Amino acid sequence: MNLTTFAFIISGVCLNAVAQLLLKAGTNAVGVISLTPQNWFATGIKLATQLPILGGLTCYVISLIVWIIGLSRVDVTIAYPMLSLGYVISAVGAWYFLGEAVSAQRLVAIGVIIVGVVLLTRS
Repeated sequence: MNLTTFAFIISGVCLNAVAQLLLKAGTNAVGVISLTPQNWFATGIKLATQLPILGGLTCYVISLIVWIIGLSRVDVTIAYPMLSLGYVISAVGAWYFLGEAVSAQRLVAIGVIIVGVVLLTRS
C-alpha cells in the first residue's frame, strides 16, 4: 500500500471515528431517546437540529467518499480490517472529549487491535 492509498484509508477511518464522537455528543445533549408513535417526529426534529449530529452526519458522508476512493486502490482484505483503528481513535476521543472511562482491559484490547493492524499492513 503506498502513502496516498494509506492516506485515503486512514482519513476515512478518522472521519468515521469523528462522526461517532460527534453523534454521541449530540445524543448526550438530547438525552435518552425513547421513540413512540406520539413523539417520533418531535424527536427527529430535535436530533436533526443538534449541530454535533449534523457534523457527525457530514463526517460520515465525507468518510464514505474518501473510503470509496481508498477501496478503489487497495484490496478489501487490507482496507476493511483497517477500520478497526476506528475503535482505537473512538476510545481515545471518548476518553479525552467525552470523559468516558477507559479501563485496563480496554487498553489491552486497543493494543491488540494496533498490533493486528500493523501486521496486516506489513503483509
